[in-house]
Amino acid sequence: MQRRARNRICIWLIIGGLLNVLVYTVIYGALGGDAKNGGLELVRQPDGSMEKVYYIGGHYLRGIGGQQKQVPAWEWYYSYLHSISIWPTQAVMIISMLILARPHIIATMRENTWIRGPTFITVAITLTTVLYSAMTIWFIIQLIQDVTAV
Repeated sequence: MQRRARNRICIWLIIGGLLNVLVYTVIYGALGGDAKNGGLELVRQPDGSMEKVYYIGGHYLRGIGGQQKQVPAWEWYYSYLHSISIWPTQAVMIISMLILARPHIIATMRENTWIRGPTFITVAITLTTVLYSAMTIWFIIQLIQDVTAV
């Protein structure tokens, strides 16, 4: 792939990632939290049936200890999935920035450094991929546990 096309892709990935974080932040504020900080539980209805009740929680948005607010199921699932999407979004942004900065990093870390530029970039991209993949998987496992525990 040509460098100019690769750079354009990286810039668009960064813009897309920033938009995702911005939308997440606005929705978090509008909802007063997210599903990850909330939860769900089974509640006995007056007729004796059991119903799942979904909560969104927000630390410090409604008080020092945070509070929970009941929301529809679709809103809870959306919030949880959007919380999960933040991890790969951040990873893509960091990796794109490293790719864009690669020539400068290599030029700067050419001599008299404890690690050379290409090695630094490889290590940074690998650590970013491993860490953010682990966090994404952890959030997905917690979503599955939250849904199946009730």
